[in-house]
Amino acid sequence: MSTSRISRLSRTPLITALTALAVALTGLLALGPASPASGAVPPAPDWNLQWSDDFTGPNRSLPSSANWQIDTGHGYPGGPANWGTGEIQNYTNNPDNVSLDGGGNLRITPLRDGAGNWTSARIETHRADFKAPAGGTLRIEGRIQMPNVTGDAALGYWPAFWALGAPYRGNYWNWPGIGEFDIMENVNGLNSVWGVLHCGVNPGGPCNETSGLGASRTCPGASCQSAFHTYRFEWDRSASPNALRWYVDDRLYHSVNQNQMDAGTWADMTEHAGYFILLNVAIGGAFPDALAGKTPTAATVPGRPMLVDYVAVWTRGGGTTPPPTDPPPTGSSQLYLRGGGAAGDATGSVSTVTLASAGGANHDGTPHSPQVFTSGPLTRAYNGGSTQFDLFVDAGTTVANGQQVRVSYDRTGDGTWDRTETYHYFATDPVPGYEHYTQARGLRSATGTHGDLTNGRVRIEVWNAIGNGGSTLGTGNQSSVRIPFG
Repeated sequence: MSTSRISRLSRTPLITALTALAVALTGLLALGPASPASGAVPPAPDWNLQWSDDFTGPNRSLPSSANWQIDTGHGYPGGPANWGTGEIQNYTNNPDNVSLDGGGNLRITPLRDGAGNWTSARIETHRADFKAPAGGTLRIEGRIQMPNVTGDAALGYWPAFWALGAPYRGNYWNWPGIGEFDIMENVNGLNSVWGVLHCGVNPGGPCNETSGLGASRTCPGASCQSAFHTYRFEWDRSASPNALRWYVDDRLYHSVNQNQMDAGTWADMTEHAGYFILLNVAIGGAFPDALAGKTPTAATVPGRPMLVDYVAVWTRGGGTTPPPTDPPPTGSSQLYLRGGGAAGDATGSVSTVTLASAGGANHDGTPHSPQVFTSGPLTRAYNGGSTQFDLFVDAGTTVANGQQVRVSYDRTGDGTWDRTETYHYFATDPVPGYEHYTQARGLRSATGTHGDLTNGRVRIEVWNAIGNGGSTLGTGNQSSVRIPFG
């Protein structure tokens, strides 16, 4: 979203210029209206498809959990408030805000309750390794209809399709150096698409932060709001100098070249593991406010969704086919906690284990009689992402229990834990029934670094950090940990 989401705290100068450009370009209307949602990823001759989602599935089902994670709340744990942009909505995983429409589209719908509180949705790919191959080109593309609302009714709407550098995950304060590619963003129902690069330092720097290096234009043919259009970003490492390009319906409208900035800035945003992709609709914040004053207003109408037909990633040239690993990949990146201390594929049935009471002591950060689950040997490449987990925990009627998890990585199986992550404990309520303890609680501490696994091992320890009673952990086909390895 260029939401630099992290960025947009002061973009007025660029926004003013881009708005003028968008108005000046109104004469560029070209072909007829875009076609309806097709629900399929089109062929791209001479390109190699690396990843895609055409959002096929039943009405009101959530997007694929194998492809996407759903962000919730008003910011990343430990990250900037209001996602760093001043947007006001609360992101949820409610199908009313984010779901498939049953016709081949993803639907992200901002809503407002009777008290005036806004909700919406934001999703991001699990994969964080989308990167142009050496000597080749990366192409990220989506076919999207912006929320079909204009004028005063649209004030505060801020839909976006964008990508963030992998090192942002788990840090949340290293923007804009890690890079951000805003493939499509729009505010206040204007018939314009903005494409922006964020890089370097904030404020100022080679990308003129917090504004970024951007451009805009009207959507060809039918307006951005009334029809689907295709938004594409390319990162070209075959050209000299390397280049970044933005397109709408195959029309180039913005580019940035490597020689527009110093070598260090370019390296910081291109020489890490890659990028993850995001889709969201924010409400309010610095960008819409810069063009219309404080948004949303009483006239803003809720319930107008952004529709996404597909998102796809292609490469061509260079190292489009990675060399085989030796030994070949083994093990799974989705580890379900199972009986007998194992972690791996889900079993066919539900089971449980008991977490011993903390006995009234404080074991925050130090495993106390933990349940331990181990997976290995694993041979998989690190994808630049971060550990994700969803643990089913229940303290019954016990008051003030808190469960905690530590995930450790032994990259070569030599008994040395090269990376250890301990997450903040989760305080369960005294009401029987499972609650979900996830990585959203945030990292308490971490040591070491990630790297490829070669006959490596992963260890997951779960214990009660506080409280006077035992807890139940759902296993079998319930609690799982997704490790950041392809």
